[in-house]
Amino acid sequence: MQEGKLTSLSEIFEAGLRVKEAEIVRKLLPDLKQEVLGIRIVQKQTESGEVTRFSAIVAVGSPGWLGLGHAKAYQMRDAIDKATNVAMLNIVPVHLGCGSWECRCGRPHSVPYKLVGKAGSVTVEIIPGPRGLGLVADDVVKKLLALAGLQDAWTRSFGMTSTLLSKAQAVYNAFRDMHAYSDLRRFES
Repeated sequence: MQEGKLTSLSEIFEAGLRVKEAEIVRKLLPDLKQEVLGIRIVQKQTESGEVTRFSAIVAVGSPGWLGLGHAKAYQMRDAIDKATNVAMLNIVPVHLGCGSWECRCGRPHSVPYKLVGKAGSVTVEIIPGPRGLGLVADDVVKKLLALAGLQDAWTRSFGMTSTLLSKAQAVYNAFRDMHAYSDLRRFES
């Protein structure tokens, strides 16, 4: 990267390579935004008493990119930093398009087709919406879709949706599977 061989994150994914340092993502996506989705206290019982740690869920995104990370640490700031680095290592491309049958404007404001993501018992469907609709979703899903650059979409969720990590992971898995599916289509042709 320092030699100037890679100039964009897209080249890394097209070559089938994996990002192994968060600094690469920071350098190639300077307008990357970070959103702390949730922080909670977790405790473990040991012989000497309770050990308290913080668990953080962080999403990073830029139009066309989304990453999700989860980490634990003894200090809240350390947990957020670790989760941010994990999110940058887990970043995936998000293909934007206009898949709504009502719109068909051709501009990249929504998803190109219906996406389904699953994590634990939670299933999230992301359905393309017409221009001007906005993001019809709950707060967590809306934050993730906005970070990814979507402007218009409907969503439906099923299962134990009060579990923050499972819901966020289901949205991330929908975009990750979208990327994997587009890679398969590219190799078939």
